[in-house]
Amino acid sequence: MTRTAVCLFCLVSTAAAGDSVVELLKAARAALETGEPKTALELAEKAVRADPRNPSAYYLSGLAQEDLGKHREAVTAFTKVLALDPKAARAYNQRGSAHFKLGEFAKSVADFDRFLEMQPEQKHGHWRRGISCYYARQFEEGRKQFEGYEKVDTNDVENAVWHFLCVARASGVDKARASLLKIGNDRRVPMMQVYSLFAGKLKPEDVMASVEQGKPTDAELNGRRFYAHLYLGLYYDVLGDKTKALEHLAKASDDYKIGHYMWDVARVHRDVLRKDGPK
Repeated sequence: MTRTAVCLFCLVSTAAAGDSVVELLKAARAALETGEPKTALELAEKAVRADPRNPSAYYLSGLAQEDLGKHREAVTAFTKVLALDPKAARAYNQRGSAHFKLGEFAKSVADFDRFLEMQPEQKHGHWRRGISCYYARQFEEGRKQFEGYEKVDTNDVENAVWHFLCVARASGVDKARASLLKIGNDRRVPMMQVYSLFAGKLKPEDVMASVEQGKPTDAELNGRRFYAHLYLGLYYDVLGDKTKALEHLAKASDDYKIGHYMWDVARVHRDVLRKDGPK
């Protein structure tokens, strides 16, 4: 047993023995940090039963539910937090993510906007809001969000691509290429190839070929394949080829799962295409 596991075991044992809400919440946070959302949920729910007026208990319950893929339950938990503490900005932020994962895009944008009203200093870096704006068809808001992100990072190909997508939906692919944000050097493979693809300088097969270059570990190769298929799916979709878009997005979400918000983006987009059907 690792030292981290021993520490978590001690916290859980202490919480179980004393039923102190403080100890329960401390142990729940530790469980989340060590990748044990089921344990975290059990502890958070126990804290809820012990103190039904404690917003932190519901917040941790929501985080655990979200980690477990139970997004509707997460929305319910974060909503309870806000009923108890309307100034809990972080609950709006997390509920915005949960709404997105449920495909409730307008609600996601609304929650992110409430969060940013309370914490305006987070505005430029909030790329998740930009993605929600795209799916909510608020393309002008999405464009501005991704342009603002340049104040945070000018080496992020993903930001440039999402800006491209917003402009393309509003004004066409040619206009999107003409206004493609300039990128320094995104060192993640295959991001620079993805950038060149959207710029019209490479073909999809070039992106896939770059994934295999070097000597990536299995985990690195899985991540490279995920991002290649995600952005090829988005590329084909914005060009109007729904069949190829769905093929790539299904591979990204079904075959190359990663522990990141972008995996949910691939899954959500896949589901949108499956619902709408090829066009």
